[in-house]
Amino acid sequence: MGLAERSAAEVPAVDYDIQVENVHLRARVEALEARAQKEEARRRAMIHIMGDLASTNRRLADSRKAMLHILGDYEADRSSLARQTERLDNSRRALLHILSDAHQANLRLENSRKAMIHIMGDLRDTTQEIREREQELRDKQEQLVQAGKLATLGELTTGVAHELNNPLNNIQLFLGNVLDLMERGVIDPERFKGEIEKALAQVGKASQIISHLRTFGRVALIEREPVDVNEAIVRSLSLLQEQFRLRDISVELDLAEEAPIVLGNAIQLEQVFLNILANARDAVSEAPLRCITIQSRIIADEAVTVFTDSGTGIPAGMDQRIFDPFFTTKEVGQGTGLGLSITYGIIKEHRGDVQVENVAGAGARFTITLPYMDVAAAVPA
Repeated sequence: MGLAERSAAEVPAVDYDIQVENVHLRARVEALEARAQKEEARRRAMIHIMGDLASTNRRLADSRKAMLHILGDYEADRSSLARQTERLDNSRRALLHILSDAHQANLRLENSRKAMIHIMGDLRDTTQEIREREQELRDKQEQLVQAGKLATLGELTTGVAHELNNPLNNIQLFLGNVLDLMERGVIDPERFKGEIEKALAQVGKASQIISHLRTFGRVALIEREPVDVNEAIVRSLSLLQEQFRLRDISVELDLAEEAPIVLGNAIQLEQVFLNILANARDAVSEAPLRCITIQSRIIADEAVTVFTDSGTGIPAGMDQRIFDPFFTTKEVGQGTGLGLSITYGIIKEHRGDVQVENVAGAGARFTITLPYMDVAAAVPA
């Protein structure tokens, strides 16, 4: 083989070795760079650590200075504590004497406690008996109120019968007109409709009267809700209207324009107004002028209702007894003496007040005052 041929064969071998060497060099360079990066990271971490150590040293120096001050204060406190310890020792001796006295007092208190337990047991039994008696009294009072209500309904029977008789007669008249037209062969749907609508209106009136009587006659639940005093007055008058008409008694209403709302029981308040109106009815029955005036007003935070009659008034010396149970100025068999007593109890249960007085030339005046309830302010919009 010639020189030229050998050189051509050796050149590729040399290039391969150089390439291998370059690969090794690059790998080593990369390793050195990675190592340099790690060292750089370590250096930075060391810088941070040194900074933290410097901060820690400064804090330790400050803490040492503070400790020196604390040690100084501690020495002063220790001296003060020694003096206090001496005083506490003296107090401890005094406390021992006090505890001895307290022990004797505790023995006496224990005896007193045992006696108190017996007393409390007796009080508990007595309280239970009182509660049972109070419940019995409440039950009796509710029965008394219901009895007074039924007695009032009994007095209203005649007037209610007349009140129902009017719509029944009207119904008979209207229906009779329809039957008469039909018998004569007159077929007038519009007239038939008008007569039947009038009859239905009278049925509604009679149903309203009966419904009101049923509502008033049932036992009133002890519930409180907003009640319009004006509406309660009007409903009460509806039950006595026929009696007033038959006895030629005029009623003048002067009710507040703004509804006087109170928190109470509508049925019980109607019973109150019925009792007062019934007394006014009897008071004016023999008077030359038979008139009853009813006023309602809102004065400050109170709903005030005033009943004034043209009767003879309250007999002298009787104004303090008029609300007593079973007290009456009427003839035997004409009154139970419960109406005004029940009225007084119901008004007091409603946190109100009732007063009676004689009015010169105008008979008696009953004034009922109840707490006014501002519905607009109490109920959010």
